[in-house]
Amino acid sequence: MEDRPLADLFEPATRERWLGLVEGVLKGADFEKRLVAKTADGIRIDPLYEPAKPTAQPTRAPGPWRIAQRVDHPDPATASGQALADLEGGADALTLVFAGAPAARGYGIAATRVEDLDAALTGVMLPLIGLRIDAGARGLEAAALVKSLAERRGDALADLDLDLGIDPIGTLAATGTLGAVWGEVAPKLAATLTDFDAAGFKGRALLADGRPYHEAGASEAAELAATLATAVAYLRALEAGGHELARARDAIGVLLVADADEFLTIAKFRAMRRLWARVEAACGLEPKALRIHAETAWRNMTRRDPFVNILRVSMATFAAGIGGADSVTALPYTQALGLPDGFARRVARNSQIVLIEESSLAKVSDPAAGAGGFEALTAELTEAAWAAFQAIEREGGIVASLSLGKLQGRIEETRGARVRNVANRREALTGATEFPFLAEKPVTVLDVAPVAAPPASGFGAGAAVACEALPSGRLAEPYEALRDASDAHLAKTGRRPAVFLANLGPLSAFNTRATFAANAFAAGGIEALGNDGFSDVDALAEAFRASGTSLACLCSSDKIYADHAVAAAEALLRVDGATIYVAGKPGELVDPLNAAGVQAFVHAGCDLQTLLSEALKRATRG
Repeated sequence: MEDRPLADLFEPATRERWLGLVEGVLKGADFEKRLVAKTADGIRIDPLYEPAKPTAQPTRAPGPWRIAQRVDHPDPATASGQALADLEGGADALTLVFAGAPAARGYGIAATRVEDLDAALTGVMLPLIGLRIDAGARGLEAAALVKSLAERRGDALADLDLDLGIDPIGTLAATGTLGAVWGEVAPKLAATLTDFDAAGFKGRALLADGRPYHEAGASEAAELAATLATAVAYLRALEAGGHELARARDAIGVLLVADADEFLTIAKFRAMRRLWARVEAACGLEPKALRIHAETAWRNMTRRDPFVNILRVSMATFAAGIGGADSVTALPYTQALGLPDGFARRVARNSQIVLIEESSLAKVSDPAAGAGGFEALTAELTEAAWAAFQAIEREGGIVASLSLGKLQGRIEETRGARVRNVANRREALTGATEFPFLAEKPVTVLDVAPVAAPPASGFGAGAAVACEALPSGRLAEPYEALRDASDAHLAKTGRRPAVFLANLGPLSAFNTRATFAANAFAAGGIEALGNDGFSDVDALAEAFRASGTSLACLCSSDKIYADHAVAAAEALLRVDGATIYVAGKPGELVDPLNAAGVQAFVHAGCDLQTLLSEALKRATRG
């Protein structure tokens, strides 16, 4: 008996063999159209990659990333209770979200005195945790409060793992105002660092935040470029203010958004380290690991079927950890509905604990190294982001680019394409645009009203820099507005807007399209009224009349459409006030069906958002 390894009994796996097998499956279909994707930056994503030689790059310090939890309850006693519960439950970092910050979403710590902050952190031992401040326009004020709190408690600043999170440029991008000209703001940043360093501070004072750009719809390269340009602006400001470049470099951290696109998120975080290493090299500095914070994506959160947010956030957290984030703040799954309760906070916390402790994801410093797909994406994303960064620099830097509206214009193009992709469901949001659940039950959030933000001193009181604020929104909002209208109709009439599925022929003929149509209409809050199918168009029309709705969607196979679709549409339209849709787009029958009075075709790639908006108006009129 021949004794050889099992693998030797098979032909070597080569790309050429694989391509030959693929051609047989495609049966003449275009390889590029079927199997090659493009990112928002136009970066090619192939279906298969060869192993790659790892590219040396700085990585996260050995060990797990920090599990950061938001402290954002307006009541100090409740805030401290939540913080202690999170720390006792496995978190090892806190993000202090102050009222008025864009990330507070209408809530946040309303501390204006050190006593207020002390109360919000009662029992929290600052030297034992990581701490990041998220205060928006109140950045300088919040930093001073934290410094006073450390002095009040006798905690040495040198012993704290502290990110002050001061980010005037991010505030400018998110709000459209800076409070002073950059020439006045930059020296204040340097003076603040000088003041803190004199007290023994060794952490990071400034934060280059990618959230304003991501929430506005930016591509990965645009977010990286804006973040890098912001960090470079802070580096220049600190050097001009008398700080050595090495200290200035160490005083800057970045925050990137992690979303549910696993591959691009991992590549983005890896690319950020490479980009910063280029800046360090240009400054004559030996590359050093950059502090990168991650927060899961606000723009991908949904208010409908919010439990799906757990999956999105978990995937984003996974990708950020694999990509090398130093800390991850996972948004609780009910964040878009209000202030999350203890259960939602625990889920956000535990998802990270499982990834670190049970899945051991942090045991390898750069697990994506050497994987062909990740190496290729990282390299191409690095180059695309560097080119976008150079464009910002040619415009005079990030502040000038924002002031002139240049960066906003480029992001708006990407945002427009992203919005269109959500409208036609090429970019799917489960629970909102795909597989909506009309019978979902309400989830629990805390009964806390949004708070008014305390007056912000801002970053100056001189002539202010102003620009067009970047929009901040969630991709699901247009569909959620349709669902809200459906809920209002249900509350008013006791019945949801409905569409009659005009199923022609046997189940095998209409089932696929009827299922597709039912899910499509449900995305707008329109309930599908099903049946076992009809062979007679007059009986079909009579069932539609008896359904009590004015909307009908014809569902069947192309073969039955060819013989009966026009006659069925004409019969359905004899019902008073009827609006008729057709599931699918049956080629040569489109014009005859339009001539017969069909309103629209429900098919993959159609502008479903507009179709549903018009259908909802028709279903609820009168």
